[in-house]
Amino acid sequence: LKRMTDFLDRLQQFSVNTQNIIEELHVSGHRVDYDLSANMTVKRPNRLSAERTGQLMNQRFFYDGKTLTVYNPNEKVYATETKLDTIEEMITFARETVGILLPAADLLYRNAFPLMMQDVTLAVVVGKTVVGGVECDHLLFSRPGVDFQVWVAAGKQPLPARYIVTETGTPALLSVVTRLSDWNMAPAVDDAKFNFVPPKGVKAISSMPREKIDGSAR
Repeated sequence: LKRMTDFLDRLQQFSVNTQNIIEELHVSGHRVDYDLSANMTVKRPNRLSAERTGQLMNQRFFYDGKTLTVYNPNEKVYATETKLDTIEEMITFARETVGILLPAADLLYRNAFPLMMQDVTLAVVVGKTVVGGVECDHLLFSRPGVDFQVWVAAGKQPLPARYIVTETGTPALLSVVTRLSDWNMAPAVDDAKFNFVPPKGVKAISSMPREKIDGSAR
């Protein structure tokens, strides 16, 4: 895990595709799985763009170092939040204030190792396996209320290939499963990619839409 987080720390910019399965409880009491794809481009220390599409939402993120813009093309609305100086600050705001789920966001933090190891009571090397044709070390960690597993490529580029976070504080043991692929560690990106220009007919709204995971987003 330390090799992985150190390697990610050294990347000044990168892009990655994620395929996510979000487990939730249906109103019937049964578990349902929602698919969500996300493509992210990161330019450190303070640029990020992301596109999230799937059963739950169709949404675009633009973070230019000061302003986070969330754009919902289907509803033709966008909202902004300013005075966010780092990627870490932006991720924390999105998660804690608006409830926005950026899959595998823990891995985007600088110096993520102590964050991920905080309050960990169990750490296990489960063994070797293959994910997407790449040999990986399968790791399991546990802390109060949460288990998480990471599959880390075993070669010279210890990139995460899969990341699963499971809530253990409830009987349902719901998880978010993230498969990470198509890593590009030197994407050619212009700063304009992180700036939002409202398309014609799109309206600004006063506050960011809070997410509701029950088959819809608002």
